[in-house]
Amino acid sequence: MLVAAAVCPHTPLLVPALAGAAQGELYELRSACHTAVAALRDTRPDLLVVVGGADRTRGYGAQAAGSLHPWGVDVRVGRGEPVLPLSLTVGRWLLESGSYDTDPVAFQAVDSAAGPEDCLALGAKLAGDGRVALLVMADGSACLTPRAPGHHDPAARPYHDLLVRALAGADGEALADLDPAVADRLWVGGRAALQVLAGAASGARFTGRVLAEAAPYGVGYFAGLWEQRPL
Repeated sequence: MLVAAAVCPHTPLLVPALAGAAQGELYELRSACHTAVAALRDTRPDLLVVVGGADRTRGYGAQAAGSLHPWGVDVRVGRGEPVLPLSLTVGRWLLESGSYDTDPVAFQAVDSAAGPEDCLALGAKLAGDGRVALLVMADGSACLTPRAPGHHDPAARPYHDLLVRALAGADGEALADLDPAVADRLWVGGRAALQVLAGAASGARFTGRVLAEAAPYGVGYFAGLWEQRPL
């Protein structure tokens, strides 16, 4: 069963060496991500699974490595040859920089184009054995301002607000209902990973908190935490 989940952005801008002019704006977000990861650790899960979007769905072992060299900084995480996609590399960086030392840990990539049913099924499978915590790496819309990577779309702000409300309210149904076509048009980098969370949380009761949100360069980021609601 899912005992807790944290949602953090998968942007490499979380790494201080890459934050650039947004360093100040991202400091609070980075701190909130570390707070969320620490909360996962405190639940003492049997397994922590880091979930993030990629070009295909596949799992990686506890020692899998990643690198941020393609993004301009020689930061490596894990051991061996880098194989993790960006989302899981940033997730691993959060664990290592936060001294997360709870074993075992697994890494799960989900195809960013996967349909809702597949994402929900994957989430249910991940939460199926023991006490599981998820670290969900998910960006919001990259269309929030005229200078955003996806250019400005007036629908992006309401969509961002919808995601924030869903995270704050631990509303798995709202995440499950996200339309892939709309998410794709609005350059929402975390839709599939968020729907994996919805699948993992199905049938359970959680309280949600949004610890921080920011939108440097017109991209929506948030750090959230879901914890089990007492019976």
